[in-house]
Amino acid sequence: MVAGTAGNALAYLVPVLAARRLDAAELGVLATALGLVAIASVPGLGLQLAVAVHHARHGRTPARRATVLTAALSGGVLVAATPLLAPALRLPAVVPALLAVTTVAVVLSSRWLGELQGGQRFLRLALGMALLAAGRYGGVIAGLLLGAGLTGSLLVGALVAALAPLLLARLAAGPPPTRPAVPAPALTAAQVVTGCGATLAMLVVSYADLLLARQLLPPAESGAYAVGTVLAKGALWAPQVVTVLALPRLARGDRRSRTVALAVTGACGALLVLASALGGGLAFRLAGGPDYVRLGAHAPAFAAIGALYAVVFVLLNAQVAAGARWPAAPLWVATVALVLVAGFVAPHTFTGLLWSALGTAVAVLAAMAVTSRRRLPAPA
Repeated sequence: MVAGTAGNALAYLVPVLAARRLDAAELGVLATALGLVAIASVPGLGLQLAVAVHHARHGRTPARRATVLTAALSGGVLVAATPLLAPALRLPAVVPALLAVTTVAVVLSSRWLGELQGGQRFLRLALGMALLAAGRYGGVIAGLLLGAGLTGSLLVGALVAALAPLLLARLAAGPPPTRPAVPAPALTAAQVVTGCGATLAMLVVSYADLLLARQLLPPAESGAYAVGTVLAKGALWAPQVVTVLALPRLARGDRRSRTVALAVTGACGALLVLASALGGGLAFRLAGGPDYVRLGAHAPAFAAIGALYAVVFVLLNAQVAAGARWPAAPLWVATVALVLVAGFVAPHTFTGLLWSALGTAVAVLAAMAVTSRRRLPAPA
């Protein structure tokens, strides 16, 4: 929990600091860049998920080839998409290339986190999470503090992030695994693809409103909306540790773990929404500075979006652990619906986009509650 909180604090410090060091237009670009890294790094999260579930069931197996291929595809797609991303999202052309370096580093690191998580080596997993967060955000924070500007901060961030995989590989090193009487099945491409699809859908649907803000809102309102999403992401990732701890047990068929994970995550979200309702102006002041205090009335809605998606995240991981065939289907449908509603039905305003995003989160949770009746695997 401490490691997750520290990592989240670094992630939130970037937009908080950027709101005070960059103008509104540059803040919107940086927030979009962070969102792109989060989405492009999803194959790494999928790899971590697949490795953790496989390790929990069968023990450690080689995953070097899958790791390298996943990292190469993640960074390569981002570079190849530069001619489309730069004009569509109004980004400097060099930004996607810098983001690709960070993405590759995050994906390579995720394999080792999966080994630690699946093996329930939670102390080392905590250290690994902290190291990855420091590598992922520390360079950007340093660049902002040094006044390097938008591009300079992203450059420093990419250089620092490249060190993370080396440190995590050493942290996850251990004695060679003993040879079992019956060889464990190899990690399959289908498992990795399922994990990638699930995590990609989760992050796309939760970041879609931020990306839509870049398209539908003026630069100043887009920057203000980016500040609001800091609250949403806080409510989404604050209880992440619950899912991290529960996943190996879910993979082994522990049905009680899902109930406990849902209860704790839901309670955490309710508390965060209540806190946002009582201190919305303060929340926006902490997230973006005094210029954004006027938006405090919207704080509970942003917090509710993140809290709803946190519960969805637990249900999604439970379905992946249970071997569901299409666990992320409701999330993809909801993403398409949000794009259509925000783009063609709702007004292109701050509040129009916000309420569209909140309605989507409610619909996703309802759909996942219906489809998550699939049984967990039989207890090991």
